[in-house]
Amino acid sequence: MSQPQNFKTIITSDHKLFDLHLKETFQYRDLIFLFVKRDFVALYKQTILGPAWAVIQPLLTTVVFTIIFGNLANLTTADIEGNLFLPSFLFYMSGNICWAYFSTTLQGTSNTFLANSATMGKVYYPRLVSPIATALSKLIAFFIQFVMFLCFWLYYILRGDTGISITPMLLLVPLCILQMIILSVGCGIIISSVTTKYRDLAMLVGFGLQLWQYGSPIAYGLQLVPDKWMSFYMLNPISPIITTFRYAMFGFGYFDLSYYIYGWGVSLALFLIGLIIFSRIERTFMDTI
Repeated sequence: MSQPQNFKTIITSDHKLFDLHLKETFQYRDLIFLFVKRDFVALYKQTILGPAWAVIQPLLTTVVFTIIFGNLANLTTADIEGNLFLPSFLFYMSGNICWAYFSTTLQGTSNTFLANSATMGKVYYPRLVSPIATALSKLIAFFIQFVMFLCFWLYYILRGDTGISITPMLLLVPLCILQMIILSVGCGIIISSVTTKYRDLAMLVGFGLQLWQYGSPIAYGLQLVPDKWMSFYMLNPISPIITTFRYAMFGFGYFDLSYYIYGWGVSLALFLIGLIIFSRIERTFMDTI
């Protein structure tokens, strides 16, 4: 007489609406760290400078922004009226490192199913492992860039000829980073779920991010936005993140609690919607990929 078998994992396509497998995903945290290491190493493999590119790219971008937008176009870098001096180099670097993380994470997670279809078709693991690993691997590059930014930030503070001051608002920086992670992963997994059936959307991601960047306060300060359009402009969920990040780092700038809370609400809503759609699509994506 055969003995009953006790299975630790039962793979089934039956999912409830809010069955997101978060507990199971946490149990696969070792696999997440392996994927993080794989993605980070693969990005700089066979490059001469290696991880130094994480510093070179935002540094060169900041220099170009400073010359083109700051000197030639003479766009304002002020978020509020006043005489507080902020070096344009720091202004552009703060926006660029935030946008670089947001855009690369969104692009990476939006390609989750297509990039990992070979592995997912052969081995079972919670599918959320892939976008989480992508977000964490991009976070390594962001922290390298953030350290570089801190070096310039401290340099200008020690010079003493700027309006930068250290305030308790610095505590908002980790929250801004967390919000960027949630927003980028949420948008990315929504796109990745839809692109399993409609590949055209994948072609629009890069172009859409370019337009999104120019609709965000990265190349210019909020003083360039007319007051009558400010409420509409701040509907962009990345705008409160970047302006709050600058406000926290520089000790002055634009901060509106209502827009900040709105940004968190949109980020969490997109993340939850993305998890639900992702959970539903993962059951059948191998049939449509």
